[in-house]
Amino acid sequence: MKFGIITEGKNPPDKRVPFTPAHCKKLLQDYPTLAIAVQSSAVRAYTDEEYRDAGISVVENLDDCDVIWGVKEVNIEDLIPGKTFFFFSHTYKEQPYNRNLLKAIIAKNIRLIDYELLTNQKGQRVVAFGRYAGIVGAYNGLRAYAELSKAFTLPPAHSCFDLAAMNAQLRHVSLPANYKIAITGKGRVSNGAQETLRHASIREVSPEDYCTKSFNEPVFTVLGVDHYNKRKDGAPYNRTEFFNNPEDFVSDFQRFAAVTDLYIPCHYWDAKAPYIFTRAAAKSDDFKISIIADVSCDIDGPVASTLRPSTIAEPFYGYDPKTEKEVPFGTPGSIAVMAVDNLPCELPRNASTDFGDDLIEHVVPALFDADATAMLWRATETKNGELTPHFNYLKNYIA
Repeated sequence: MKFGIITEGKNPPDKRVPFTPAHCKKLLQDYPTLAIAVQSSAVRAYTDEEYRDAGISVVENLDDCDVIWGVKEVNIEDLIPGKTFFFFSHTYKEQPYNRNLLKAIIAKNIRLIDYELLTNQKGQRVVAFGRYAGIVGAYNGLRAYAELSKAFTLPPAHSCFDLAAMNAQLRHVSLPANYKIAITGKGRVSNGAQETLRHASIREVSPEDYCTKSFNEPVFTVLGVDHYNKRKDGAPYNRTEFFNNPEDFVSDFQRFAAVTDLYIPCHYWDAKAPYIFTRAAAKSDDFKISIIADVSCDIDGPVASTLRPSTIAEPFYGYDPKTEKEVPFGTPGSIAVMAVDNLPCELPRNASTDFGDDLIEHVVPALFDADATAMLWRATETKNGELTPHFNYLKNYIA
């Protein structure tokens, strides 16, 4: 078997890689019958020379490879017929902007395995960049405060060589006493955000203390769905009922919004669930939040101020609660919004290392053990020039 690592063709360029030079070296040691080629690239966080130094051949095309690995969507013109491709295709939710991509994949008889669909037998995702989305999202939230207050300076995360260099900048963070930061969500994205806040020496407190007490230092709290949702009929919260019948619940987030300065959404949100806060709620006199670093980035969804994604180059904009419109960042009376939707790209070396570790542990073995747990089968959207049976629902999407 021969692996190929394709150069990322999206614009703006993505510097992440599925496998670092060290990963490639390990794979060749672990699988003696494996060969690896890396397509030359001028934009990767790891240079062609670093791959060559690890003993990996750097080539111009991957036509002789069997399995081709990327990160973001592969451009249609870069698809090689008859190959197996791994990448984030952003098609299984019927995203309209990638319809032609999926049509081309089928036309070129490509086996598409989507990273987002790779799960273990419990249905849990085995590879993701979520931790780094949380890490950088929280950093950008603190950076927004720095930009507005001029109390300290933080450089953009993408200007730091790696995570260690970014964390070293957090020693400059200086927040007022009783400055309160709320995180929604308890998964790997939230854990990443918490990492950053702890590196900035910000202490975690319970949701109850957060709502009711004042502190002589900045603090943060982590909120699960049970903290910011309640039943419409006033009955006690029940997790099973919430996930089965979210329409029977309403948001209970206002009690946190009344005391929060910086809000970092890291939750997973289902369209059937209540909005966390609405545009009407943001108009309230006791809605205190002034900065929202929206890592989840559901556009025009549960976080009313997130009108559009922002970019790494221009991460901040303002939301005017009165007019419900975007205004320039820093406009008096506005909420500062950070809604970058590709945050892990800001720390590509570290994000690639963690991602490749997960691939080597959970995914690569399935290519050599005949997919014993059916992980690859579950994540295969197309094969033999057609949709696989469990993705037949996409027929209307591509028609």
